[in-house]
Amino acid sequence: MKRYLVAAACLTLVAGVMSAQGLNKEQKRLEESGVVMQEVLNIPDNIPHDLLEKAECVIVFPSLMKAAFVFGAEYGRGAMVCRTGHQFRGPWGAPAMYALEGGSFGFQIGAEATDLILLVMNDRGMESILSSKVKLGADASVAAGPKGRDASADTDAWMRAEILSYSRSRGLFAGVSVEGSTLRPDDDANEQIYGHAIKAKQIVRSQHMVVPMAGRQLVNVLEKSAPRNESEHAASNQ
Repeated sequence: MKRYLVAAACLTLVAGVMSAQGLNKEQKRLEESGVVMQEVLNIPDNIPHDLLEKAECVIVFPSLMKAAFVFGAEYGRGAMVCRTGHQFRGPWGAPAMYALEGGSFGFQIGAEATDLILLVMNDRGMESILSSKVKLGADASVAAGPKGRDASADTDAWMRAEILSYSRSRGLFAGVSVEGSTLRPDDDANEQIYGHAIKAKQIVRSQHMVVPMAGRQLVNVLEKSAPRNESEHAASNQ
């Protein structure tokens, strides 16, 4: 019996490894986005829950790369998930892949990878992101997001911002400015995820998109953490 259990465990492990090896680059990136979101929400002093409940979309960039000293460009690819339904009151939908380019995280030194999370807080921010390539801080207002108990102190800042940004690097989690960065749909990556050419706007706007296997953890984490849109805008349009 013991030998059988050991063999079964080995087969399960091998199957998991083979499944992971069968994923393409973008599917692995999407999976990693879910892992990052879960890990960030497990941090005690993380994204304030009431902000996540008010967000209409969440964008996760795992391992955003910075390769310069103090001032330099970032480059990252990740996934955006938005709420579905009228006035974004429905459940979280299927993920669309996005790319972030340019800009600088001034407080970071040296070549390093940083996880970045953006909360899209209102219709204006979401429409800007869906329509075309946007420059954060110019086409869409962005602010470093408050975290944990500091949220109430920065109420005015996050109420005015269309996008709130957070980063995790070397075990540290904080709000971070990403002004000057460019955010755009990654259509090539979306094709790799869904198996055919499809625009980010089609994915987000569709009521019937099936969440791909690689994106299920990301969507499930958001559904568990913030199943309803609690923003005043959404409530006033019920």
